[in-house]
Amino acid sequence: MNDHQLIRYSRHILLPEIDIEGQEKLNRSHVLIVGMGGLGSPAAMYLAASGIGYLTLCDGDQVDLTNLQRQIIHHTESIGLAKVDSAKQVLTKINPGIDVTVIPQRIESVALRALLQNVDIVVDASDNFSTRHQINQACVKYKKPLISGAVTRFNGQVTVFDTRYSNSPCYHCLYPFEGKSDDMPCAVMGVFSPLVGIIGCIQAAETIKTLLNIGSNLQGRLQLLDGLTMSWRSVKLHKDPYCMVCRNA
Repeated sequence: MNDHQLIRYSRHILLPEIDIEGQEKLNRSHVLIVGMGGLGSPAAMYLAASGIGYLTLCDGDQVDLTNLQRQIIHHTESIGLAKVDSAKQVLTKINPGIDVTVIPQRIESVALRALLQNVDIVVDASDNFSTRHQINQACVKYKKPLISGAVTRFNGQVTVFDTRYSNSPCYHCLYPFEGKSDDMPCAVMGVFSPLVGIIGCIQAAETIKTLLNIGSNLQGRLQLLDGLTMSWRSVKLHKDPYCMVCRNA
């Protein structure tokens, strides 16, 4: 790192768990974020500020006025822009020293699998079960850690799936294809604005911890937050021995 970077990241470097070596690893890391909405906004902003050297952003939507209540990376002037382009403008202002690649489309399974071969970790900030299952399948196939978050109404959840470890469950273990799901958009269900910020920030924290292998991440634990009472509940997750996605991983 040069002198400018040493100053910029000095508060990370002061942490013995990170130090210069850890910060340099972050600077070399490549993170894929799928979804630049309520969860992807704070996650991307903190990862950029933290010095993740390479960010790839995937989202096929454009900024809409209704997004601005919770998707804090987008501004009123961004309405009509592709979300990934709007996000890139903000992220490069936060940290001009990082490389941001944008994919202005909904990523499908074949392209997703090709993309995953070149990233270190995936942040799932998408808003539908179809995309989440495709991301999970690709992460299991290429053994990439997956930082998963979701918010509906006043309820949030976040966890880590890391099938580099044989005992780790995957998203399909938690939500099988054939299971019941409330795959409803925010336009129908509504969402409490600050809650996506809380969950998205935790996704950023878990991404950094997992990249650096520090502390204890949320692998095997599902954190559930009730935003009305601000109460947390932790649920242990176990690998499903009959899971059709990860049983042979």
